[in-house]
Formats: sequence, structure tokens, C-alpha cells
Amino acid sequence: MRSTRMALGPVLPVAPFPTVPITMSRRFVHIDAAKVVASHLIVLHHFATYGPLADALHGEWPEGSDWLFGYARMAVQVFLVIGGYFAASSLAPHGLFQRDYPWRGIVQRWVRLVPPFAAAMLLAMACSAIARQWLDADFIPAAPALGQLLAHLGLAHGVLGVEPLSAGIWYVAIDFQLFALMSFVLWVGGARAKTLVFLLMLASLFVFNRLPRWDNWAPYFFGAYAMGAFAWWAGHSRHAGRWMTLLALCGLAALLWDWRLRIALALGLALWLGIARRRLAKGTWRLQWPVWLEQTVRVLGRSSYALFLVHFAVLMLANATWSEWLEDAGLDPLEMLAGAWLACVGVALAFERWVERPLARLQLPQGQPRQPAPAPREAGGPVSAQRSKQNLAYRPRQT
Repeated sequence: MRSTRMALGPVLPVAPFPTVPITMSRRFVHIDAAKVVASHLIVLHHFATYGPLADALHGEWPEGSDWLFGYARMAVQVFLVIGGYFAASSLAPHGLFQRDYPWRGIVQRWVRLVPPFAAAMLLAMACSAIARQWLDADFIPAAPALGQLLAHLGLAHGVLGVEPLSAGIWYVAIDFQLFALMSFVLWVGGARAKTLVFLLMLASLFVFNRLPRWDNWAPYFFGAYAMGAFAWWAGHSRHAGRWMTLLALCGLAALLWDWRLRIALALGLALWLGIARRRLAKGTWRLQWPVWLEQTVRVLGRSSYALFLVHFAVLMLANATWSEWLEDAGLDPLEMLAGAWLACVGVALAFERWVERPLARLQLPQGQPRQPAPAPREAGGPVSAQRSKQNLAYRPRQT
């Protein structure tokens, strides 16, 4: 059976999958489209990775299965960059931190991430209990112990080396770490916050992201996250061209120092976001999408975090169903994949509507925000089919 260390939701988005304010959604439909593509690539990556269905898919469609296994996981870079983009827009839209202290925002981030995450883990535990009745496989988690549950609720399952209850949930914890780190850097940096973010970005790109032992910690991923932040700041600067050129030169230097496809993807996306942001701000780029397509993209984009959270529960049941009844019945594995994929989308839409959206209303008592500072004059801007079995704790180092 094929396996890999997992590549994501969030993630999630902002949450691992960033949530765009309703009033701005029409102007960010291109970002919603990127989230939709990335989240579905990660779902397909997991279906090409886990269980007897993954083996059947590889036998039926080896080239596509190998591509999904080896490369679709890099779609996580989309969420890292977009996460940094919206973190900058909410925490420091002009490069200056908007609150006196970062604590409340960090706690509110945990409140935003964990309740739907916990609900999805309950669903995953229920589905794994059912799947274990029909399928004995390493990728199906055992019933969790209390300490395992607490580590997940604290978003510390990765750093503590606890067996995850679902695929890819390491990203939820990383998203929280990145948001907290960005908050602290912006707070400590004061008027020099963007300089401090830039230096930490370089440290990540040239040092931490090249050391696999750091891949449970925010500094490993901060390079892509900060690229997203600078895409936002550059898009609001009178000197956007200079900022984008500097960002491109830094990214290219990091790639010349040590080529990493994941960093090349992050750099390309960040530059695209910065250019799009600048053109939208100047009114020189107006997205003309058919209404039905824009509405579809917006709905699927809004449910991308839910899709990330719940798809593994469907994957476990799909593999158990395939193994117990359908594998010997002559069903085409590609048809099974299509059906399971659509089921993931349906469950995600329901989860977003009836679980995630109500839980998103949870808020801490209102604090006193710092009065917004005036914008500075220069606002800142194919893979082998033979792979060893391993459990869910395994995650690709190329994320």
C-alpha cells in the first residue's frame, strides 16, 4: 500500500484555508479559485496514497496516480502563501501591527480553528471505528487515548510526535504557529516590523526550510507565509514594482542556493497575488467571470477548510467499502474514486453549513483595538510504485 507523510486543509486557510470577508469576496474570487484547486488536489493526493483503493488506482492509472502521489501534495504551498497574505491584511495592512498586544488575536485564532477541527476529529474517530470492522490497515487510526485527544486539542500533536487522527492535520497546527509567530514579529518589530518579517523570511528560505527536523515548527514554513504577506504589502505600496522585484530576487537566490519545487511554487503564487492585488487596487483589472462560475467557486472556496477536515473520514469508509464489497465486483477504481470524491464534497458542504459556520460565530469579548495608524508613504510593501507502508505520522518533507 502506498503511503507518504501528509501534505496539508486548513489547511485549512487563515484558518489553513483563509476566509475572505463577505464584502471583499468578489474582489478575491481568484484566491477562492486557487483554494478550490489546491484543496481538491490534496484530497486526490490522499486517495492516491492510502489503502487498497490507492493500489487499485495505481494499477488502473499508474501515471496519474504517481503524479498525484508525488506532486499534488505541494498544493499546500497555496495555503501557506494565501494564509500569509490574509494574515498581513488583518494584522498589519500597512505593515504596522494594529493592536497593543498580540495575545487576544492568537487566542481568537485558536477559537477559530479548534472547534470545527475537534468536530471533524469526532467524525474521523467514528468513521475509523466503522472502517476497522471491515479493513485492517495501518492508515486507519486506532481508538485514541486521552493524551492523544488533548494533544490534538492543543494543536501540539505534531511537535509531541503523537499519532494523528486524520491525514494532513499537521497543517492546522502549523497554521496556528505561523499566525502566532507573525503576530509576535509584527508586535515586536514596531515601525521596523516589515524588516523583521523580511529577515525571518530569509532565515526560513536559506536555513530552516532546508532542515527536515524543523518541519513540525513554524520557521520551516515561514518563508512561503512571509512571501504571501509581502504580496499584500507590495500590492498597497506606491513602489510595488520595487517590492515585487526584491521578493523575486530573494526567492530566486534561495532557489539557486538549494532548488526546491515547493519554494518555486510559493514564489510564483506570491508574485501573482501581489500583481493582482496592485491591479485590483488601481482598478486596472476587473474579473469578468460568468455568474454561475463565480458563485460555484465562492461556495467551494468557502468550504475548502471543511473539505480538508472531513475528507479523510470519507476516504476511510470508501476504502473499507471497496475492500469488503466492490473490489471483487469488477467496479472500475476510477469510478469509485469519482464517487468518493463527490461524497467528500457533499460532506464538506454540509459540514461548512451546519458545523463550521455556526462555530465561527464564537468570539472572545471585544477588546480595545489600537487606533489604525496612517499608511506610511512607502507602504510595504514519476514516482516509484514501490513504497513502504507507514502510518499517518508520515508526511512529505516537500511541503
